[in-house]
Amino acid sequence: MPDSDAVALYWEQVRAAHPELPSAVPEAWAFGATPAHADELLELVLAGVKTGTASSIWDYESTGDPLPTVGELSVILDGAGMPRAVLETTSLQTVPFDQVSAEHAHAEGEGDRTLAYWREVHERFWREYSEGPRGFAPDMPVLCERFRLVHAA
Repeated sequence: MPDSDAVALYWEQVRAAHPELPSAVPEAWAFGATPAHADELLELVLAGVKTGTASSIWDYESTGDPLPTVGELSVILDGAGMPRAVLETTSLQTVPFDQVSAEHAHAEGEGDRTLAYWREVHERFWREYSEGPRGFAPDMPVLCERFRLVHAA
């Protein structure tokens, strides 16, 4: 759970640097399912290596969380729940897991950046950490999101 005071203060600092951004504080979230995942993936974002992510549509359906939208801003948290970056969603595409492209796998920036690595890691992730009862299936719908780094702490 993010520290709402820390996120609000961070957003004030971001807006001082980027006054064109809206006053409403965006949703704050962390990558992955553990603090270690959050820190590892955040570092890839901050290094400019990670420009994409993937989510299970089934997890969104299970939690009732709204799907991201193009142009949406997000405050990205580290493993301790502290705000470290602001991202803007630039594109979204829903495809079956077994049709995620090599280009998208490369954009996620993880491991050797191959599709084979992406499939192995994401299948394991959804089998272990899925928020819904359906877990993983080769044809499960995956939301492939691309983003740009707007601001880093």
